Amino acid sequence: MLMPKRVKRRRQFRGRMKGEAHKGNKVAYGEFGLEALECGWITSNQIEAARVAMTRFIKRGGKVWVNIFPHKPVTKKPAETRMGSGKGSPEYWVAVVKPGRIMFEMGGITEDQAREALRLASHKLPVKCKFVKKEDEVETNEG
Repeated sequence: MLMPKRVKRRRQFRGRMKGEAHKGNKVAYGEFGLEALECGWITSNQIEAARVAMTRFIKRGGKVWVNIFPHKPVTKKPAETRMGSGKGSPEYWVAVVKPGRIMFEMGGITEDQAREALRLASHKLPVKCKFVKKEDEVETNEG
């Protein structure tokens, strides 16, 4: 299960998810990616389940990159506890995902294999996703 080695503060505010992803919104490492279409929290267990689903499908071929990491702790108070007495203790870790974020990337396999593997992974996640390919950046050198 993914979690940070150490953090500055044990408990965080919940925050708000507005706007689109500015970082991590392009396929950087592989040839194919899984892009988030809506915002949400993705737990470390969900990330791991998606990763396992992809690697199982492609067996030994290809390579998988996980581009999100759960940095945010989510706290929870014990069941049947009275109100007050402070904030609960951290229960699990989540990655905050905004629309446009490339969560997983794959390379070294055919497009059909990648499409199916990323489809299986998307079923494990709580946000709507779409399959994306790396854009062929055309560089023009003038001069």
